[in-house]
Amino acid sequence: MISLSLQSSFFMTLSIFIVGAIGSLAVNRNAKLANIVNHTAALAGSLVGLYTGVSALLSHATFRVSVPSPLPLLSYTFQVDGLSAFFIAVISLIGAVASVYAFDYVRHYEGKYNLGMLGFFYNVFIASMLLVVSTGNLLFFLVAWEVMSLSSYFLVIYEHDDPSVVSAGTLYFIMTHAGTACLTVAVLLIHAATGSFDFTVIRQMAGHIPWFTRDAIFFLTLVGLGTKSGIIPFHIWLPSAHPAAPSHVSALMSGVMIKTGIYMMVRLYMDLFPAGPVFWGLTVLGIGAVSSVLGVLYALTEHDIKKLLAYHSIENIGIILLGLGSAMTFSAMGMKAFAILALTAALFHTLNHATFKALLFLGAGAVITETHTRNIEEYGGLIKRMPYTAFFFLIGSLAISALPPFNGFASEWMTFQSLFAGIRTVHTSVLWAFVTAAGALAVTGGLAAACFVKAFGATFLARPRSTHAEHATEVPHTMTIAMGTLAALTLIIGIYASSITGMIFTGGFGWMHQLANANAAYYQEPTIFALRDGFAALRMPAVFLELTGACIAVYLLVSIATKQRKVKIAGTWDCGTTLTPRMEITATGFSRSIITIFKGILRPSKQVDVEYHDADMRYFTKSNHVALFVADPYRAGLYRPVSNALYRISHVIKKIQIGPINTYVLYMFVALLILLVILAIR
Repeated sequence: MISLSLQSSFFMTLSIFIVGAIGSLAVNRNAKLANIVNHTAALAGSLVGLYTGVSALLSHATFRVSVPSPLPLLSYTFQVDGLSAFFIAVISLIGAVASVYAFDYVRHYEGKYNLGMLGFFYNVFIASMLLVVSTGNLLFFLVAWEVMSLSSYFLVIYEHDDPSVVSAGTLYFIMTHAGTACLTVAVLLIHAATGSFDFTVIRQMAGHIPWFTRDAIFFLTLVGLGTKSGIIPFHIWLPSAHPAAPSHVSALMSGVMIKTGIYMMVRLYMDLFPAGPVFWGLTVLGIGAVSSVLGVLYALTEHDIKKLLAYHSIENIGIILLGLGSAMTFSAMGMKAFAILALTAALFHTLNHATFKALLFLGAGAVITETHTRNIEEYGGLIKRMPYTAFFFLIGSLAISALPPFNGFASEWMTFQSLFAGIRTVHTSVLWAFVTAAGALAVTGGLAAACFVKAFGATFLARPRSTHAEHATEVPHTMTIAMGTLAALTLIIGIYASSITGMIFTGGFGWMHQLANANAAYYQEPTIFALRDGFAALRMPAVFLELTGACIAVYLLVSIATKQRKVKIAGTWDCGTTLTPRMEITATGFSRSIITIFKGILRPSKQVDVEYHDADMRYFTKSNHVALFVADPYRAGLYRPVSNALYRISHVIKKIQIGPINTYVLYMFVALLILLVILAIR
């Protein structure tokens, strides 16, 4: 009965999204009605999906359904197990909150763009993400993956009147399909080696695949899935596409879409091909270390608020890969208990990043709606004009900076424990990989905190630095409710981290029967967050109570100490001058010293334009304009040479396209003769 209920709720979820997509198109002439139909359906479908995922995790229920297809190799196989249920729950959670936020957010598009088309692609996008994580057939997975890519592309270019938006969408389209090409080749290799696209058959035949074929599959899928996830150096689409999309779509893309690549990595490397060599895990571990450090460094250089958040997505994907790489390494070395511990850390950070990154993107969307710019340097003083947005953005900043008692701290703590477990137990040849990864995670945490001091301070504190910032007001209630929900979740998940990781631990890994003794690594008690041997034990509810108590104590002590003092409010002493926003520390100035420290990696440059009162006497300057730039080595050193080479090859090849139809018929005839000769020889 549980399985039937799970199936019903799952297919009901997909049906609601289909109805929402078609309904949005049907009423697209009425913008207000299209908005209601779109986001009501998306909210309802997401809530049913959340129920499906959570109930499957709690009950350990699974199901598998195959629907016949007219195509001989394609099978519409739906498979929901613990891993799928976890991702269904995460996707649905962010989908529900983003849909609530969007009710009022998309109103500024009325009269400018077609809200019916937005509703169609929005519902298809969420449904396709759910399909990606619930397929049981690789060919069906590619179909769902392509639908997800195309629907998200049309959402990225929704504001198509802006050339920069179209350019960002084009880059995303190219990169995502380059990744899909790698995935397609890998899927064909798997089919050639196993004779099937079905997960069950592949799992049974995986041990018989030659090592060189398995390694080719690993690298092809790592590039294909890593491109979608935004790992360095395949990340170049992400800082452009995420800012271009509407903010609630950015929250979905950064919060959950890039995690579909993580889902498939876990499915392939830990489920279908669990016997991978050690170097697979070390490769993922190394990519995670590089992506986490470079992602946060590039974020520090950005002053476009959505680009800054996009680079932090790269950083957090790196942190997730630190957990996944550790799990793969432990599994290859036969340390199954620690493999599950590290994988739990990776999945827990997947959930946590989805919540606090969606919160930050929604907060950024609220600020952009009121100020009409993404440039942090034109903000300032918004805490007085948008107090709720400022408070919720502050909570998201604390969570992403891994400060207790919020959820970012809990999952990074668990990732640290996985790396420390490797340092304590593995032999010397692998030891330094874990040491380096732990160091990278420590550096990442410190730089992330510095970056969000800059982001929050320059945005919400001091004085307004533009007219729009000066006249900003708080956003409508649906937007603040959505942000408040995610802010509350970052705290609740952090406090109850042990219980939630326990649910992931016991409910999410029923598909890994070979790791039956995995609970030897993790202490299963609702309030204790520790390894089985008690190493680095932590009680998150106690941490919350202690921090709350400390804040109350400080407040009371300050109140008692200053009770007899008279407070006089006056203007800030300005040394006889007039205070202006130009006297504030800027985001550029704040991050400049850190950029200088890492100048060997970031390669910053400076352009100074000076205007003089008298062109002939250059002693008295009228104005100075300083622009700071950080080089993009990936475009210059990797992608531009490749694109130039492809252009030259295309220029040569097009010479054979001379036009006459008789020439093309000759090409076909010659090709047919060659094929007949080959067949005759064989």
